[in-house]
Amino acid sequence: MARLKQGRKMRYVFCYGTLRAGEINDIGRAAATHGIAAPRLVGAVAVAGRLYDFGNYPGMVAGGGRDLVWGDVYAIDERLVPVLDEIEEVYPGVEGLFVRQRASVELGGRRYDCLYYPVGAHAIADKPRIESGDWVQYRRARTA
Repeated sequence: MARLKQGRKMRYVFCYGTLRAGEINDIGRAAATHGIAAPRLVGAVAVAGRLYDFGNYPGMVAGGGRDLVWGDVYAIDERLVPVLDEIEEVYPGVEGLFVRQRASVELGGRRYDCLYYPVGAHAIADKPRIESGDWVQYRRARTA
């Protein structure tokens, strides 16, 4: 795990939905609201999985098939992780819709060990699939 200039640990996070820039839970705004250093965008990437429409937000189910989910990798101060857990309603010992997991993501010839927040496969039974795998593109087209 890399370190920030202040000696704090840095983590990487893959954001595929409302944590993306300009969305309702924008990761940069979340950091600023809590007085935490701004996340640094590493780049856009696609991860194996499927994306589903939960109404005001998407849910991703990770998978090894050909389907891809598009999102962004950010370098973040480790103090932002509990804030992201709160946004995604991930609490120790409580089974919720989202879970915090890790994924190895390749970007620009380098691998990043990223946190991300998928949903359990049981949660998607009646949810429409987002075929493009891109929440922002889908949401914009839906509201246009």
